[in-house]
Amino acid sequence: MVLRLLYLISVRLVGWLVLLGRSSAAKDLELVVLRHEVAVLRRATPRRPLDWADHAVLAALVHRLPFRCADTDW
Repeated sequence: MVLRLLYLISVRLVGWLVLLGRSSAAKDLELVVLRHEVAVLRRATPRRPLDWADHAVLAALVHRLPFRCADTDW
């Protein structure tokens, strides 16, 4: 299990390094394509529960997002 988590982390890090060399337009286009792919997959298959490694990766990525409170004008 720990080996799988290390593998997932290393794959993400390599992916982020590849993103450093891409232009902003290429990144925006990739996001549009990936969002469309997710929408299609959500329609096509039933939802599968996340395992512990998925939760760990998502938690680590969520902590990198900027904080935004909906109730205030911050």
